[in-house]
Amino acid sequence: MTLWWIGNAILLFVVFPVVVALLNRVLSAVERIRWAADDILAGGGRLAGQLEPVPGLLATTDATVHQVAVGATRYAGSVAKLLP
Repeated sequence: MTLWWIGNAILLFVVFPVVVALLNRVLSAVERIRWAADDILAGGGRLAGQLEPVPGLLATTDATVHQVAVGATRYAGSVAKLLP
């Protein structure tokens, strides 16, 4: 019976504080991850608000890409005439 009380005392004064300390470290890390995730979510929300003009900008991009393609084709044609 004495060994039972010694085991209980060791559990209460050694094991339990170690478990509480480890749990505290894990929970503080989880809180930091939660705060970082909340910041990421807020930044994503702000970014989504900035994406509204993108379709209009892409409409002008098609014309620009076409102009660059025409210029590149003319340049390649001129280089092809210069090379034997």
